[in-house]
Amino acid sequence: LAAMGEIETETQQSRTEVASMLRDLADQLDGDGAVTLDVGGRRVTLDPAEPVTVKLEGESDWSSGDTEAKQSIEVELVWRREATTAEEAALTVEQTE
Repeated sequence: LAAMGEIETETQQSRTEVASMLRDLADQLDGDGAVTLDVGGRRVTLDPAEPVTVKLEGESDWSSGDTEAKQSIEVELVWRREATTAEEAALTVEQTE
């Protein structure tokens, strides 16, 4: 039996709104408790464990004939948490809408 959970959302926001969201995430990570994310009408709670692996990627996609390039910054934080059952490995998710 395997347990895997992923919740993802994509929204357009201003640079200021994105910076505010990242600051909130950073403040939560700076503490010792859980991290709460609001993701598409759901609240996901995760409890990062030490150490946290950080993957940072900058990317630009463009092809000949295109009139614009799609550029992105991706930040991924990964950690391991002890879990011997599917319930221990599952995400904690609450509906907010």
